[in-house]
Amino acid sequence: MSTLEKIKDEQIDVLFQAILSLENKDECYKFFEDILTIAEVKAMAQRLAVARMLEKGETYTEISQQTGASTATISRVKRCLVYGADGYRLVLNRLKEEGIF
Repeated sequence: MSTLEKIKDEQIDVLFQAILSLENKDECYKFFEDILTIAEVKAMAQRLAVARMLEKGETYTEISQQTGASTATISRVKRCLVYGADGYRLVLNRLKEEGIF
């Protein structure tokens, strides 16, 4: 059972439904600007960039230099890629399919 499944509740379900209701990037910018701090949004984007670079086989040093991520953050993302719920892989594959990566 994933950690998120352990904390699954109605509020989180509504949050995810709210995210799924967003129709474009502009709406995402508006919602995430209101619900998260700029630092939190940047941290999420950085983790996704780290995941992408790990998938491409780049080293921790290269990733840290290009993203500014700490080795602790890189290790956490790597652990999710290896032992996680495959959320990063799901999103990365979809972004590749859409030609974004």
